[in-house]
Amino acid sequence: MQASPFRPLTLRHPSPFPYIVFAGPCSAETEAQTLATAEALRARGIRLFRASLWKPRTRPGSFEGVGSEGLPWLQRVERELGMQVATEVASASHVEEALAAGLDTFWIGARTTTSPFAMAELAEALSGERVTVLVKNPLNPDIELWEGALLRLYQAGIPQIGAIHRGFSTYAKGLYRNAPLWQIPIELRRRHPELTILVDPSHIAGRRDLVPLVSRMGLEMNFSGLMVETHPEPESAWSDAAQQLTPTDLITILSQLDLRPAHPTDDRMLSGLREKIDHIDAELLRLLRERMIVSEEIGHIKASAHLPIVQPDRYRNLLEDRLAQGRALGLDEGFLRELFSSIHEASVHTQHTDSK
Repeated sequence: MQASPFRPLTLRHPSPFPYIVFAGPCSAETEAQTLATAEALRARGIRLFRASLWKPRTRPGSFEGVGSEGLPWLQRVERELGMQVATEVASASHVEEALAAGLDTFWIGARTTTSPFAMAELAEALSGERVTVLVKNPLNPDIELWEGALLRLYQAGIPQIGAIHRGFSTYAKGLYRNAPLWQIPIELRRRHPELTILVDPSHIAGRRDLVPLVSRMGLEMNFSGLMVETHPEPESAWSDAAQQLTPTDLITILSQLDLRPAHPTDDRMLSGLREKIDHIDAELLRLLRERMIVSEEIGHIKASAHLPIVQPDRYRNLLEDRLAQGRALGLDEGFLRELFSSIHEASVHTQHTDSK
């Protein structure tokens, strides 16, 4: 494997916690709200501030940000409070305006990361600038698209590049607003061990009561830190009200995470449990192979009888039955939908292959 070109980020201010924390409102709504949020965070030791000015939204009519009107507000946060300020950019014009205002820390949102054309435009606009750029994962669970976006920026000569895991949009809706699919950021870290990867628990959770859980999960997987949405009055926020925390609540949550170094006793206990998981996984693989063999036999019968490979009624009934069984066992419905969708797709492929 080739050496990764990425290195850990160097930020202007240390964190009061043993991990990076960017915090701030989903959107800069007014000058007063922006400064009030920043002042509350600064008073609690957080000096890495985030706020969106331009917001790409899924549906027309949603609040799409105050735009360049908010640039002087972010300038005040940097100048008067001594904070490092990050904002989202989605086009070359955003980059031009933000750079002209003296900002040098940006993130690229999930919708933008999804488009190689948009990433090429941003890479060209940022080329050669002494900036820090964080890239959120694309909406769809595609690690190649995410890694490709990061590499475009690297090839443009951008010195400081990091990633943000904000979860993935999936058809099946489960506990979270955006499915974490932790295996994808874990694989990104495997490919690029020194790349700074932050977790965005606000967008994964979609609900403020789940932010502590997602934050803990991300940090316990040794990601580099968090980017969390905070607002003085979350219920009245103009966007993503359900997932924002007050600055006080954020500090309380982070203070209670109590992440501690591993103890030898913990390692021994984990070793035994991991061995148990290894045995369970081996049995799962054996059962999956057995299921594929049965699917092959079904494929032969369908081919001989000239029956269609895909029978929607059968799959719908099967899925409803498996979901009911899973609910009785306390398993997450979104997880089960994704699992059986993948199994069904593999079975259909097997039957198609064997019917030729």
